Amino acid sequence: MTDRITTPFDAESTAAQVIAGIDLSGRRAVVTGGASGIGIETARALASAGAEVTLAVRNLDAGEQTSADIIASTGNKQVFVAPLDLADQSSVAAFTAGWDGPLHILVNNAGVMASPLMRTPQGWEMQFATNHLGHFALTTGLHRALAAAGGARIVSVSSSAHHRSPVVFDDIHFEHRSYEPWLAYGQSKTANVLFAVEASTRWADDGITANALMPGGIRTNLQRYISDEDLDRMRAAAGGADLKWKTPEQGAATSILVATSPLLDGIGGRYFEDCNQAETGQLSARNGVAEYALDPEAATRLWQVSVQTLAG
Repeated sequence: MTDRITTPFDAESTAAQVIAGIDLSGRRAVVTGGASGIGIETARALASAGAEVTLAVRNLDAGEQTSADIIASTGNKQVFVAPLDLADQSSVAAFTAGWDGPLHILVNNAGVMASPLMRTPQGWEMQFATNHLGHFALTTGLHRALAAAGGARIVSVSSSAHHRSPVVFDDIHFEHRSYEPWLAYGQSKTANVLFAVEASTRWADDGITANALMPGGIRTNLQRYISDEDLDRMRAAAGGADLKWKTPEQGAATSILVATSPLLDGIGGRYFEDCNQAETGQLSARNGVAEYALDPEAATRLWQVSVQTLAG
């Protein structure tokens, strides 16, 4: 087993604390879903360290408001907004075609959680299509820009919900099994980890690393499909009322660690939580990484299936 990476930070650390002392001047970053939830605080932290930051968002009005807020709070005027709908492959293609020059940090942060059954025009299940296939197409489409950066980092925002399901290759899109929102979400979050594993292997010669993470429990718009009763049940099942919510600033901390910490130079294919590398196989409600999410054979298979799916 490779040495587990630990840091001075923990579950209560904020993005600002993690990035303190790090200089990102001259670096360029993209944050998907950068106008809501932890995406805002991830983008703010990157901008505070001097990076040029592009918020890749569906809602351009919200993006512009967020951009103005980050510029005002950091003094960094290099905060831009670009349209991106991860469930729409033409939107993803337009974003990648419009990108010019190197890209040093790609934070694949956007997502949809536990939604009712919805399908894209191609028939793909919406959570898998958005959370995995959209980010897969985006990242592979930006490969040249990432390679040009030298030492680029990909941040794959996963979740402890990956414990709920591996990628079910025999029926990814729930065409034959009955749809269950949390199984679909869990499968997509496992895919986020597997993507980081395979990207780090395939693109090592380009100096690109990818790591996945669990941000922690944070109340954001991500939970728009989940009732308060559902959340209460989840809290009870996971240890009761002492299960703490993180602030968005704390929720963004592990993303920022993966994106910027010198401790992760050259390190890829791992899964982090509470600003430290997670224990493998030792699973609790919000902690640990499932062995199937780090399985290199499943990671290679998912990459191949993803390429074939996008090729139509």
